[in-house]
Amino acid sequence: QVADFGGGPVQVGGSLRLSCVVSGITYDDYIIGWMRQAPEKDREGVAAIDNYDAITYADAVQGRFTISKGTDKNTVHLEMNNLKLEDTAMYYCVVLGGAPGGVKRLVDFDEYASWGQGTQVTVSS
Repeated sequence: QVADFGGGPVQVGGSLRLSCVVSGITYDDYIIGWMRQAPEKDREGVAAIDNYDAITYADAVQGRFTISKGTDKNTVHLEMNNLKLEDTAMYYCVVLGGAPGGVKRLVDFDEYASWGQGTQVTVSS
């Protein structure tokens, strides 16, 4: 199971912290990441961290978002700073097993992943 939460309304330039708790999923190799989808836009990968703690980001969020694992390793956080209007979207925590990798792999194989229910982030001016 994948439970994601932490979204909400925020003003431009503000910050939010999303969290993802993973339970009942055991992979030796995996990627845990975040994807987002805005209305009338394609789904896109945002950030990912794998079992080797390798981290990748989409260009659109590089330098503003930080993905990290919690102390229990079953939790992943996405710290989002300097939020922009275009960051408004439903954010999903996604877990993909079978191999380590980054955002690209997460996007390429997202149909094989386990998804959270999503948490809405709304950035306003």
